[in-house]
Amino acid sequence: MPRPPRLSPDELAAALHGLPLWSGNGEGIRRSVELATFRDAVAAIVAIADVAEEMDHHPDVDLRYRTLHLSLVSHSAGGVSDLDLTLAARIDALLPG
Repeated sequence: MPRPPRLSPDELAAALHGLPLWSGNGEGIRRSVELATFRDAVAAIVAIADVAEEMDHHPDVDLRYRTLHLSLVSHSAGGVSDLDLTLAARIDALLPG
C-alpha cells in the first residue's frame, strides 16, 4: 500500500474548517467527546474500531469514565494525511456533536 502524503499546513487548516470538532496541527488532530454513560463510551469505541478496521487506519483512543479522547495521525506519512481526515469525518458520524 503506498504511503499517504502528509498534508501541508494550509491544506490541514482548510480541512479542519470542515471538521469543527477536531483541532490540531501537522503532528496530529484531536477530538474529545463526553458520552451519557460509561457503557455508551465503550460502545462508541467498538463502533470506531469497526470503522478503523475497515479503513486499516487506527486512532489512539483514551477513555476516561464517560469521556473519549481521540487522536489521529498517519505515522507512515510523518503527520496528518487525508486518511486522518476521512476517519475523523466517519467518527463524527458515529458520535454526538
